[in-house]
Amino acid sequence: MPRVVTGRFRGAILQAPEGDKTRPTTDKVKEALFSIIQCDVPDAEFLDLYAGSGQIGIEALSRGAKRVTLVEKSGAAAGIITKNISKIRLDDPSELRFCKSGVSQALERFGQAGEKFDIVFMDPPYKDAPMRLEEETKLIREYGLLAEGGMIILEHDRDFEPPEELNGFKRVRSCSYGITVITFFRDFIVGG
Repeated sequence: MPRVVTGRFRGAILQAPEGDKTRPTTDKVKEALFSIIQCDVPDAEFLDLYAGSGQIGIEALSRGAKRVTLVEKSGAAAGIITKNISKIRLDDPSELRFCKSGVSQALERFGQAGEKFDIVFMDPPYKDAPMRLEEETKLIREYGLLAEGGMIILEHDRDFEPPEELNGFKRVRSCSYGITVITFFRDFIVGG
């Protein structure tokens, strides 16, 4: 079972969807990720795409993100996210938003609303990572969703090597943890 590692919800045990349709980020990878981005999370607008159980977004909120948006279309995962949100005590319900939606549709809605995110975390099914990275970064660029100085983070397997540059974003770092790799992109066209 995933758990919140640190921050105001520390120790909360979260549920994960059963079966093999989702693959929760391991605690080891989650701890490594947040060790890398710990200075970027406080007061950030954090977008968690392919949220699964919602654990990455909840961890970000626990560590001081200003607001977290979770996007997940799977009905089973949506039920788990709702249960996990009820396990934490939110000071203000508006600090965590859940959108039961496909990612492309959600990005379009956020773009039309003029929203900006400091951190965009993407954890699509590993086999879909190349296609999803291409499509989602294209939409993030088109709708201007990444705040100046922001980052996009992709969790993927070691068999995929993301391109150095993609849709105006530059790969700046990759970190491997067994079969899992976390790759970071920054905007090199505006504020990069």
